[in-house]
Amino acid sequence: MILANVFCLFFFLGEEFYEASPYEPVTSRLSDIFRLASIFSGTGADPVVSAKSNHCLDAAKACNLNDNCKKLRSSYISICNREISPTERCNRRKCHKALRQFFDRVPSEYTYRMLFCSCQDQACAERRRQTILPRCSYEDKEKPNCLDLRSVCRTDHLCRSRLADFHANCRASYQTVTSCPADNYQACLGSYAGMIGFDMTPNYVDSSPTGIVVSPWCSCRGSGNMEEECEKFLRDFTENPCLRNAIQAFGNGTDVNMSPKGPSFQATQSPRVEKSPSLPDDLSDSTSLGTSVITTCTSVQEQGLKANNSKELSMCFTELTTNIIPGSNKVIKPNSGPSRARPSAAFTAFSLLMLKLAL
Repeated sequence: MILANVFCLFFFLGEEFYEASPYEPVTSRLSDIFRLASIFSGTGADPVVSAKSNHCLDAAKACNLNDNCKKLRSSYISICNREISPTERCNRRKCHKALRQFFDRVPSEYTYRMLFCSCQDQACAERRRQTILPRCSYEDKEKPNCLDLRSVCRTDHLCRSRLADFHANCRASYQTVTSCPADNYQACLGSYAGMIGFDMTPNYVDSSPTGIVVSPWCSCRGSGNMEEECEKFLRDFTENPCLRNAIQAFGNGTDVNMSPKGPSFQATQSPRVEKSPSLPDDLSDSTSLGTSVITTCTSVQEQGLKANNSKELSMCFTELTTNIIPGSNKVIKPNSGPSRARPSAAFTAFSLLMLKLAL
């Protein structure tokens, strides 16, 4: 009974506050995909030619050239356009499932180009809005209250986790350059796409090519004394600078390049004494290794850079004290103990003793 009460209390609080994402944080970035988006969006090309291009149409054509993308896109288009009866335009449940399969199984280099393509005119923007077949997957006869829609979403564990992930990765942050948590566009775009195919499915609210506004199909009418919370929830979609910047950056192919705020080299520190990196037993070309070491270290010295404790420099310092016996795969270090390259002190003493006995 106590555990049941605790769960109910937690669930009630979850309706009022953001929930933690159950997914692992996304640490990688979309640099390669952003570069592809830049190529296809015509960034850097003739502005006149780029303005006449329909990048959303180009994205659909690119999808048709990939077997997996074409197959799953055709599947959700067919299901979401299938009218059941004059009063029921489609089977939304099956439409949502087909959309989830598309966005989960097709690489983002195709899905993101269709979902976040940049537009210069209304025809392109309308194609972008129609990407998820909103008549079936998004729109309804009436808009429910956003808090009621959130409650429905949170009764499904997968929808609930996707919504929490969206809030974790797209909630506006005013302490970063991009307004995104950790300046990570990829995490926000991925979380947004992850909500498509659920009750909380978001989409573009109109066909404006310039103003990007997305929202779930809901409003704050009838919120009563919860109107402030409802408006706050809705603004996380409609007035979210992180999400807006991420969509615009992808469409324009201009991923943020987060360079360190300070100088590229850290403050000078005394280099740590480290053991030399172990070399493979079957080292096949010791000469080429020695050449590589000399080149690396020389380039650092020629630039006149101060030593720090970076991995590249520490390897350089270590390998400068390493010698390789010509014609052999063995590596020795000066002052590293007995070896065939240097007679030991014990051997020298033994030779002197034998000489005295002979005399």
